[in-house]
Amino acid sequence: MAALNNLTEHLEAFVDVTRSPTHHAESLKAIATSLEKGVLSINQLVVEMDMYLTTTDDVVRARGILLLAEMLDYLKSKPLDNAVVHSLIGFFTAKLAEWRSVRGALSGCLALIKRKGVAGLVTAVDAEAVAKSMAQSIQVQSLALYDRKLCFELLECLLEQYPEAMINLGDLMVYATCEAIDGEKDPPCLMVAFHVVELLGRLFPSPSGPVASEASDLFEFISCYFPLHYTHTKGDEASIPREDLSRGLSLAISSTPFFEPYAIPLLLEKLSSSLPVAKVDSLKCLKDCAVNYGVSRMKKHYKDLWPALKDALYASTKTDLSFGLESLTSPGFEMGEIHRAAVNLLQRLVKQDISFLGLVVEDIRVNMVFDTISRYLRYEEMLDTSKLEVLVVSQILSVSARSSVESCNIIFQTFFFRLMNTLGIVEKTSTGDLVHNENSTVSTRLYHGGLHLCIELLTTSKDLIPSSEECTSTPESAQQSWCSIVSRFSASLIEAFTSAVQSSNDDCSADAYLGVKGLLAMGMFRGGSSPVSRSEFEKILTTLTSIIAANSAKTVKWELALKALVCMGSFIDRYSESEKAMSYMAIVVENLVSLVRSSHCSLPSPMILEATSEVCSTRPTYVEKMVEGFEEAFCSSFSDFCVNGNFKSIENCSQLLECVTNKLLPRLTEIDGLEKSLVHFAISMWNQIESSVVFSYDFNGREFVEAATKTMGEIVGVASVDSQNSIIQKAYNVISSSTLLAMESIPLTFAALEGLQRDLSTRDELILSLFASVIIGASPKASIPDVKSLVHLFLVSFLKGYIPAAQALGSMVNKLGTGLEEACDTIFHESSASGSSIPSDDSSKTIGGSEALLSKICLGFYGSLDLQTHAITGLAWIGKGLLMRGDKRVNEIALVLVECLKSTNSSGNALHPSAMKHAADAFLTLMSDSEVCLNRKFHAVIRPLYKQRFFSITVPILESLIVNSQTPLSRTMLHVALAHVVSNVPVTVILDNTKKLLSVILEGLSVLSVDSVHKETLFSLLLVLSGTLTDIKGQQSVSDNAHRIIECLVKLTSYPHLMVVRETAIQCLATLLELPHGRIYPFRREVLQAVTKALDDPKRRVREEAIKCRQAWTSISSRSTPF
Repeated sequence: MAALNNLTEHLEAFVDVTRSPTHHAESLKAIATSLEKGVLSINQLVVEMDMYLTTTDDVVRARGILLLAEMLDYLKSKPLDNAVVHSLIGFFTAKLAEWRSVRGALSGCLALIKRKGVAGLVTAVDAEAVAKSMAQSIQVQSLALYDRKLCFELLECLLEQYPEAMINLGDLMVYATCEAIDGEKDPPCLMVAFHVVELLGRLFPSPSGPVASEASDLFEFISCYFPLHYTHTKGDEASIPREDLSRGLSLAISSTPFFEPYAIPLLLEKLSSSLPVAKVDSLKCLKDCAVNYGVSRMKKHYKDLWPALKDALYASTKTDLSFGLESLTSPGFEMGEIHRAAVNLLQRLVKQDISFLGLVVEDIRVNMVFDTISRYLRYEEMLDTSKLEVLVVSQILSVSARSSVESCNIIFQTFFFRLMNTLGIVEKTSTGDLVHNENSTVSTRLYHGGLHLCIELLTTSKDLIPSSEECTSTPESAQQSWCSIVSRFSASLIEAFTSAVQSSNDDCSADAYLGVKGLLAMGMFRGGSSPVSRSEFEKILTTLTSIIAANSAKTVKWELALKALVCMGSFIDRYSESEKAMSYMAIVVENLVSLVRSSHCSLPSPMILEATSEVCSTRPTYVEKMVEGFEEAFCSSFSDFCVNGNFKSIENCSQLLECVTNKLLPRLTEIDGLEKSLVHFAISMWNQIESSVVFSYDFNGREFVEAATKTMGEIVGVASVDSQNSIIQKAYNVISSSTLLAMESIPLTFAALEGLQRDLSTRDELILSLFASVIIGASPKASIPDVKSLVHLFLVSFLKGYIPAAQALGSMVNKLGTGLEEACDTIFHESSASGSSIPSDDSSKTIGGSEALLSKICLGFYGSLDLQTHAITGLAWIGKGLLMRGDKRVNEIALVLVECLKSTNSSGNALHPSAMKHAADAFLTLMSDSEVCLNRKFHAVIRPLYKQRFFSITVPILESLIVNSQTPLSRTMLHVALAHVVSNVPVTVILDNTKKLLSVILEGLSVLSVDSVHKETLFSLLLVLSGTLTDIKGQQSVSDNAHRIIECLVKLTSYPHLMVVRETAIQCLATLLELPHGRIYPFRREVLQAVTKALDDPKRRVREEAIKCRQAWTSISSRSTPF
């Protein structure tokens, strides 16, 4: 009873038109939920709704019928009794005649007709009755948009779900469709209407059917929309893309052959239009018509269609033929939408009916192209009209050849011999026959137009190889196949393209481009039916490889040859060409790898490394060979440097390592087996360093050390855990055998550490940096031996000034599991029991509850300034590792760093400005995302929201210290630290705390703008402010402080040290216009004065922003107060 009472309330709410749409939707949802859960049956609902469905109140009755229809839509996948469905469809069918209830009736019919795959379907008899009632009772165009769309959807659903029943209605359905479409203008309705016409065309294919008899009228109703003049914008509700609507119209026009007498003339007429969109739509629709109308009907229009199609190709082709690297695997000229549509239509017509090719072959303009080619040696010498002829005819012939093997044969038989004659490969005898002239000097007749046409035909034909059994099944005497023709001239063609490459120079890149592209086309025939023999293929590889090896400069020819080799390598791998793969390995890979190994190669090292890495990355077996070559080359060059002091060798090592890092590692997931090869390479690096006990010549090898450490870290980062363990163990063995272990004997006392200097040899620094990179890249699951000794080593090393050691130590404390406590004890709990007496005041007990060595050095109790700054930097990296994993010890580190920001700490020690600067920058290390360590790439342990927690702890402390700061230097450093924290925390945190932070941010901007040394920090803080200006969370705080914000931004518009600060400040001023008028209006004069001065800024971007800002602020100025 309670459920029925609630139902009555919901029914009353829905039929009450004075209620809001939201209330209606809630009532609808509540009733639907009861039906879905089975609390209420459809029978009960109908009984309860009886008064609403039969009342004489038209409005209430219409709402009731609509409610019932909506409920049926909710239940379309739920089984219903057949009798209930029959009763409901009868009810809705009868209501189609009531214009006030038509929306509900249409919705109800549609919901029931759409039911499929569940119990309770509308019968064919009932569906026929619905169609009759709709056709006879509803004038579609008199209805509103939504109701018209329902009508079309109902027609569509009836034709799709009940085709046999609709066939019985015949003419009535066609008449109803014509009447419904007549005058329709709305895209949503037209989209469905076009599909309805398409369905009718399929449903009545008989020549004596209703579509055939009414084809003229039906086509007239849809043809008025062609081509579509679409005025609806993307922002319109229920917007339909023009492309979709145009496609629907095209399918409707091409849906039945009975439209052919009317459609083809219309499309040909529109094809001659000056509107590009009309041309494109006509060409696309003609293609659909060619598919659906059939050859017999289309053939009548060939003589009109071919000239129109040809004109479209000529009109849409540009004469700018590119000879650049990017065009090596493309046609080389821009293809617009019209051109692509014309090409697709031509290919369809030729593929569908080979007789259409006769028009192409016999065309005078097509045949005249050979005269045009022979008049010009170089493409740039041609007139634009001649260029157009060559490009268009090349496209026509290549597209026609691509359509089928048969069409390819005809094109080659008709034109290829003439083309060979133009290039001098065949000669005409006295009898007029064309004979292959194998002794001709083709280099004197390398017409660019002829080479381009030849390449287009070769490139097209290669895709027909898999289906070219006709090449062997048809006797040559009866009909020469295209592949046999190419095979006959393959040697001469390769010679011609080779000559073009060899004759090229820096002044004419076209020769190199056409020659290389021709060789690429000849080398890309696949399978056993290839017209190019293995020896000829190897000659192509040899030619291209020789270009790579011979050029000492990175010329266009060199780049083209490299790209061609890469394309051929990828082609061999894609199609599993085993014989070609062996040739490629022997000629290309082996030669290039040997050049990498060679110490006497004339080719610059970066070029040969680039070529080798690009070529060998095309196949896993090549990669393995390449890495072996790289490994051998590295070992050889490194040994040469160590023994002979050859600085060129160490430079080659650096370049090789950069190649591994930049070219190979990013492709790790693409190349199988690469990880194994790279891990072996990394271990070989360690072996080589281990065997080189000393360097005969010391040098400033910063570039090499950086390249080696980067490569080593990247390899460890991508390796599996087992591989990482192998590298770590090898690295540890090298460390153990080096002089670095002597640092373990250095006690962690002030006396011992006070005299530390950056005194490692180049070899030791290399080993230390490499080992640090291994630790940085290792996974938390990797095994690190002798943790305590390594922590001691890294601790002493970073106190000497070696930053990688600090980063490695930070990575260790971030990733260690069971060894973490041991590591932290070594770092923090070492007591300075000897060397000097240490004050035991509270400030010294900042970490771990005991006298911590690092904290005392940081606070400047003892030691040099260098030792102090090194300790602060190291402590920052250690803190970062702990912070990211969520370890609370970072809080104590933060307190030490905060203490270092005071000009005089709690023990009365005065801190050096440099130490304070390092302490402030330590907060940047803690909060920023690092690219060199402690990131996801290097498997860092990252606890969610770690930045937010650190923010909530440190910001209140820094704010308090800023308020109580006693010196300008301390105040500045505190602001720098705070800026680093707030500018690296997620923006949502700033927005949640805008009210608390706004004042200190504005003060920070003012303080940091004094000295240019803080310009980057100033910009970061300004970006934080800009993010708060428009967000709704901080709107009130921004509004309350508008005067202070404007004052701050006005000063920054003339900040001299960084352009982006001035630009951003002006943008922020423009953003402030969204604040209430009363808050900003009093400051318009100051703003206008500032942005007017910015109009003379030396940077264009600033001037542009100033113009926009000035216009915006001028618009709010009072006319009575002119500026």
